[in-house]
Amino acid sequence: MVHKEMHMSWIKKLLALLLVLTVSSAVRAQSMEERSVEGAGEVLHEIMDIPAKAIPRTLLADAQGVLIIPDMVKGSFIVGARRGKGVVLARNADGAWTTPVFVTVTGGSIGFQIGIEATDVIAVFRTRAGVNRLLSGKFTLGVDANVAAGPIGRDAAAATDAQLKAEILSYSRSRGVFAGVAIDGAAIVVDRRATDSFYAPKFGQPPGSVPASAVKLVEQVAAYAEPEKKLASVKEVPTIPPPPIGDYREEVRAQLADSSLHLQKILDPKWREYLALPAELYAEGKAPRQDALAQCLNRYEAVSRDARYSSLTATSEFRQTQALLVRYRSALEGNKEDTLRLPPPPR
Repeated sequence: MVHKEMHMSWIKKLLALLLVLTVSSAVRAQSMEERSVEGAGEVLHEIMDIPAKAIPRTLLADAQGVLIIPDMVKGSFIVGARRGKGVVLARNADGAWTTPVFVTVTGGSIGFQIGIEATDVIAVFRTRAGVNRLLSGKFTLGVDANVAAGPIGRDAAAATDAQLKAEILSYSRSRGVFAGVAIDGAAIVVDRRATDSFYAPKFGQPPGSVPASAVKLVEQVAAYAEPEKKLASVKEVPTIPPPPIGDYREEVRAQLADSSLHLQKILDPKWREYLALPAELYAEGKAPRQDALAQCLNRYEAVSRDARYSSLTATSEFRQTQALLVRYRSALEGNKEDTLRLPPPPR
């Protein structure tokens, strides 16, 4: 009887351990894109939770698009560099909100908050033309569209003439303080790789399925903007115009810089220095020397081969940065995008 009870006790402990391991694996398996979408939803909820200090719903009701960047960071290892990853939601021709498209934001001054390590950014697009320009290619706040600090809460009725004429109203939050702040010079680029990866068919799901986190975010935006109207149809994966010819190298560079910053967040100072990429990689239109890039790639490969660092190499941040590093070097050498070298097809 005693042996039977001990046996049952060990079974229960084993089942509990398996449950913990399963949950832990599911958490680790969550993609960076999934975390970005969920982070955007959390930022929007926390900001709109206090109506007296939130984005006026009347502005959201008339908005044609909303950009949300959770934790736009200032890299400590790159002087003055700012980078963030977030999403854009836009209205379709019927006025319904579409599923999120991923973007990266680089550079830009954020009003009085220059120097803050991390800042949540929200931009409200008031015209369809502005949203179309953003989705069609590179877009710079303050250059491709007028940007003004947006009013908050009850201040919407007292908007200035500059705010009324601006195509985009911008907001930021740091250390719990939320305010309308002018954001100038930030370059926004659609991240096609992240968007394709997020909406790619998943095992056991029918083609074209939209992730639950995307559906939830669309419903959030729609509820804040127009609670009395119908919600958007979120059954379709968003379509993005193709990138201009010749932009592949720059697109991979931007993706690599973004992925590297995500990796830096989970590393201690010594590892940040060891896996840091050349500073030129974070500047638009510049390219690092081939020897410097090769040295970086050698370090990543050395880490990958060493079983002691399996906890690092198993992370999506490390794997994605290493893969993009290989792809970027290939792009600099003039190779075509992800083209397999195959013999002629059978006749």
